[in-house]
Amino acid sequence: MLKKIGILILALFLILGTVVACDDENGEETSGAGEEKSITIGTKPMTEQYIIGEMIKILVEEKTEINVDMKSGIAGGTSNLHPAIISGEIDLYPEYTGTGWMFVLENDLIEDPDEMYKRTKEAYEEEFDLLWLDQYGFNNTFTLAVNAEKAKELGIETYSDLAENSEELVFGAEYDFYERDDGFNAIKNVYGFNFKDTKEMDIGLKYQAIESGKVDVINAFSTDGLLDEYGLKVLEDDNNFFPSYYASTVVKNETLKEYPELKDVLNMLANNISEEEIRNINNKVESKNEDPEDVAYEFLEEKGLL
Repeated sequence: MLKKIGILILALFLILGTVVACDDENGEETSGAGEEKSITIGTKPMTEQYIIGEMIKILVEEKTEINVDMKSGIAGGTSNLHPAIISGEIDLYPEYTGTGWMFVLENDLIEDPDEMYKRTKEAYEEEFDLLWLDQYGFNNTFTLAVNAEKAKELGIETYSDLAENSEELVFGAEYDFYERDDGFNAIKNVYGFNFKDTKEMDIGLKYQAIESGKVDVINAFSTDGLLDEYGLKVLEDDNNFFPSYYASTVVKNETLKEYPELKDVLNMLANNISEEEIRNINNKVESKNEDPEDVAYEFLEEKGLL
């Protein structure tokens, strides 16, 4: 009798073991089928990158079932973001053509911005299996800016116009700009500037100096929100002296293969952000202390992208 009971108990354990094993297998299959889709976006520690990063996050999460993990404001910029995307720590980040071509690929300047973009895109695919998507539309490069009223009064639209009127004007820039090989002396030689006077000043005081009338012309970055805040006219570099830094999303081809729906969504920003627009939204964050995510969402709504 005891022997029969022992056999029954053993059989029961075997049956239970089989059921548990089946449940485990089914559980594993269910977990695999329902695995969460996710990507990681990186950005540089710059206002416009915080905003664009939020734009990309909003579009991806609104238009796909992919969740986004943000790694915003990575110190060192490209120096750390490029290795991070190569290693798979991030899947994509906003980058600039001049940075990709001259800093990452270590090539000499190409004056034609379209050719630089084309060759940068080809080299990134070949060397890193990374794709440069379509450009956003704005160029974050160095520029010269003049008081808007003064520019209108003198009819100044381009650097060449500025050269023709330079004897009447005072130029101001930070110390480094006068020392750089591609700085003041180089641009002076290209355009023939002959300013009435030049002044060195702290980088944080340039805008106050032009507002107070101590200087008439300053150097700046073309997407700086303070250009709008202080009502300055950004001049056209008609001889293409400064390198072009057109912005675009760089993404791993491996990520696009995994999530093919992602490419069209990311390209929704293509040709949708002008320099005037990026200055405006940068200014909202820098001068008006608005939240980058709120600014990004508002911009996308205004553009009809949501």
